[in-house]
Amino acid sequence: MDILLAFWDIVLHLDRHLAALLAEYGTWIYVLLFVIIFCETGLVVTPFLPGDSLLFVSGALWAAAGMDVRLLAATLIVAALLGDHCNYFAGRFFGPRVFRWEQSKFFNRRALDHTRGFYELHGGKTLVIARYLPLVRTFAPFVAGIGRMHYPRFLSFSVTGAVLWVVSLVGAGYYLGNLPFVKQNLSAIIVGIIFVSLLPVVVEAIKHKLRAR
Repeated sequence: MDILLAFWDIVLHLDRHLAALLAEYGTWIYVLLFVIIFCETGLVVTPFLPGDSLLFVSGALWAAAGMDVRLLAATLIVAALLGDHCNYFAGRFFGPRVFRWEQSKFFNRRALDHTRGFYELHGGKTLVIARYLPLVRTFAPFVAGIGRMHYPRFLSFSVTGAVLWVVSLVGAGYYLGNLPFVKQNLSAIIVGIIFVSLLPVVVEAIKHKLRAR
């Protein structure tokens, strides 16, 4: 219970914790950002990590604390790309047999099926669109690997999606982070971003239950 409360406190006050880490550890904060973004995008068992909100907060801290923007952008983009590649090659290794795996606490079968549906609808563009959709973002390169998408095609979509995702959310955090209202209500805004980013997943889960009935 204490662990859950501590985790929720970090989510609610992500700006405070990240700012404190930046003040205490300096450049080591970039290592932390790299690890979180890599795990959120590259490991199918950690799609719950706060990718969108973390990028936004990074932009806000860039505005407030003067983070090195070139190092920040390089760290986040490289982490997102390496995460994509980790999932892509994992998908190629395991192949279509993953669709026979049972649901477990470590593997979200519903998110996998949902991402497969995205590919049927949007094709390779899913790798770009999925960057803004939690859970789908994590499974998109995995499904691309399962489907044996040609690597040059995968790479072009992966790079495009990673750059757009990082630049847009970090840029939004930087721009809005300079506004007094945002500075005074950053925690509430972060919670709002998390809620909005999870909304498509919640809506899809409700639709799935309704169809099952």
